[in-house]
Amino acid sequence: MLNGFQERVHAWMLECFGQQIADDLVERNHRFLEEALELVQSTGCTRSEAHQLVDYVFDRDIGDPHQEAGGVQVTFAALCETKNLDMQQAAEDELARVWTKIEQIRAKQAAKPKHSPLPQTV
Repeated sequence: MLNGFQERVHAWMLECFGQQIADDLVERNHRFLEEALELVQSTGCTRSEAHQLVDYVFDRDIGDPHQEAGGVQVTFAALCETKNLDMQQAAEDELARVWTKIEQIRAKQAAKPKHSPLPQTV
């Protein structure tokens, strides 16, 4: 069962990108990883630490998506608590912001290299 916020994000995805991109698991994985890295970078994680963790995770067995999604939520809440961030308010603020940026986001999506994890040409 979806929660209200997840449903509202899905509605934004459909409006901004359409069904095909909204449902593209590879694209969703890349964008989630990019945002997670930007968050930890903004709170002090180094490039070296991130690379070490990538190697650590990918050297382990693949986890269960349901359990891993729960782990993301729990550790995200813990990080937000440590940084005195209201995770729900931050999410609402970001969703409101991206609704005002649909044309810019579409243009960025159209300009990105096909089948690349990078959001733009480097």
